[in-house]
Amino acid sequence: MTYANQSFHADRPAHFAFPNGDKATLPFSPAEYERRLTGLRAILAAQDLDAAVITSMHGVAYYSGFLYCAFGRPYACVVTPDRVVTVSANIDGGQPWRRSVGENLVYTDWTRDNYWRAIRDLVGQGKRIGIEGDHLTLAQAAKLDEFLGAVTHDIAPAAMQQRMVKSAEEIALIREGARIADVGGAAVRDAIRPGTREINVAMAGRDAMELEIARSHPDSELRDTWVWFQSGLNTDGAHNPVTTRALEPGDILSLNTFPMISGYYTALERTLFLGDPDPASLQIWEANVAAHELGLSLIKAGATCSGICREINAFFADQDLLQYRSFGYGHSFGVLSHYYGREAGLELREDIDTVLTPGMVISMEPMLTIPDGQPGAGGYREHDIVVLTDAGPENITGFPYGPAHNIVPL
Repeated sequence: MTYANQSFHADRPAHFAFPNGDKATLPFSPAEYERRLTGLRAILAAQDLDAAVITSMHGVAYYSGFLYCAFGRPYACVVTPDRVVTVSANIDGGQPWRRSVGENLVYTDWTRDNYWRAIRDLVGQGKRIGIEGDHLTLAQAAKLDEFLGAVTHDIAPAAMQQRMVKSAEEIALIREGARIADVGGAAVRDAIRPGTREINVAMAGRDAMELEIARSHPDSELRDTWVWFQSGLNTDGAHNPVTTRALEPGDILSLNTFPMISGYYTALERTLFLGDPDPASLQIWEANVAAHELGLSLIKAGATCSGICREINAFFADQDLLQYRSFGYGHSFGVLSHYYGREAGLELREDIDTVLTPGMVISMEPMLTIPDGQPGAGGYREHDIVVLTDAGPENITGFPYGPAHNIVPL
């Protein structure tokens, strides 16, 4: 189709401000966002940078409060010495303004690359810009060079280091997430019975958590809370999706509840059995529980991620089970989800030597996967969240684990 006047968009703006309505209640106080921005500006000053163009979901949310929904469009939080401005697509209307701690600039799609025109108008050309190198794609990096002509420096590692140590407000929200994960876990356990499908059990847990988030955090955005509930062979992977498989007596089960409050992820993971486990399964389950308890005892200020990993590896090796371990033993918590965010510097793996300090929040979650056809086949995992406080480590997960609690009677 063609139009008589192809220049209908010539007088349309490339970007505009749209302060529609009042600012919403954000998950944290203005002082908390100022603390974060002060930290980012210190990173910029230390590296002689003029501005930061933060593009990841977790980065934008951390510094501004706005958690975007990309749907194929680019977003940003531009931070200069005296401004913080989210850059959002017109499709979102005034929501980015309401959910941002600072200013907001809306770019239109009347002309291609208006996103970069908006950023250029905020930071200028020929500047020194901090970027998130682990998020900016090759295509977008080329656009940045074309429109900004900037010298770029990757500040993602420094920003990750900043996020790894949580504030008191963050820890309070994470505690709430752990509590609500336990609520979901109880609903999941209550829904387990022979013949019930995985999806129905998962929905019970998800509904319970969303209702509790709505009750206890009425100003938050209700989005992204989910449950992975797996049974039988489906337990072999920690991130296997829910299916319509019906539960059978004797099944090994994996309970995984994930409440999301304002972009902050927490988790509860437990092994269960529907009816009494066979002797081989019970032996492996008890060994994984023992590794879990050992790992919890090792999480303390001054310990290193790699050192914790070595000790649990030695335990599994003594049990002749190390070959069945499937991933690292734990990770950080904060602004992350199953499709955004990662604080890779705080994971319990052999190749990470980070020293644990007060203010960090980390999980302990050993997992063993025994292949199908072998005695005790299935995936076994437990997962608790530990807050490192000035007074010592505190386990904030309350849902019980192990055979004494999680054998569901037939």
